[in-house]
Amino acid sequence: MKKYILEIRNLDVVTNNIQILNNFSLKINKNETHAIMGPNGSGKSTLAKILTGHPSYKIRNGTINFLGEDISILSPEKRCHKGLFLAFQHPIEIQGITNNEFLRTAYNQKRKFYNQSEITPLEFAFFIKKNLKKLNIKDNFLFRDLNDGFSGGEKKRNEILQMLLLKPKLAILDEIDSGVDIDALKLIAKNILEIKRKNVKFSTLIITHYPKLLEYLKPDIVHIMIAGTIVYSGNKEVIDVIERYGYNIFIKN
Repeated sequence: MKKYILEIRNLDVVTNNIQILNNFSLKINKNETHAIMGPNGSGKSTLAKILTGHPSYKIRNGTINFLGEDISILSPEKRCHKGLFLAFQHPIEIQGITNNEFLRTAYNQKRKFYNQSEITPLEFAFFIKKNLKKLNIKDNFLFRDLNDGFSGGEKKRNEILQMLLLKPKLAILDEIDSGVDIDALKLIAKNILEIKRKNVKFSTLIITHYPKLLEYLKPDIVHIMIAGTIVYSGNKEVIDVIERYGYNIFIKN
C-alpha cells in the first residue's frame, strides 16, 4: 500500500457550528509541490490551521494522515516535531522576545523531542549564520523583537528562516507571497527549490491567490478550492485559465 506524506480523506470540519471543510480530500507524495488556489472564504487558510492543530476547529468526519500516522489528536507541538511546518499568512508580532531567542528555543525543542542535546547560544550563532546568508538577512535581524516592526518581506523571510532551521518534511506556506516585493519573492522561491532539490522527502503545500510565486516554484499539481472542498486538480496550466476567466468557471450552478 502506497504511503503518502500527507493523506486527507473525506474531512468535514466545523467552527462555531459553521461547516468550513466539506468532504475534503487531498494526497501529497514525497518531493511534490502542490498549490491550492480559490476565492476568498473558500477555506484555504482554515485548512492550514486545521492541519497544524488549531483548537478552534472540530473534525466531525474524516482523517488526516501524516507519514502514515493519524495526527488528528496530536498537539500542534507534536505535529511540528514530526515534520509539519506552517508559514503564517500574518506572522504574530511579540515584544520582549528576540527573534534569536525564539528561533533557538524552537530549534532546541525539536532536538529535545528526538532526545538530542540542546545547542548553546554560541553554537546556535554559528549554525544560523549560513541560513541568514541564504535569505540575505543581516545579523542584527536576530536581536530585534520577534516580528515587531518588521516589514512584510522581513516577516515572510523570517518564516522561511524558521523552515530552514526546523527542516520539515511538509511545509505549508500560507500566502508567503503577500506583502513581498519581487526580489524577496525570488529569494524565498530559490530557497524552497533548493530544499526540494537536496531533500527528496521534502514536500510543499502552497496557498496563494497570485500566480507569480507559482511561476518560480512550478507546482506539480494545482488544486482549485471552492466552498471548503477541492473542485478541480490539474497541472500549472490551470493558472492561465484562472487569470482569464476567474474562479466562476469552476463554480457549479
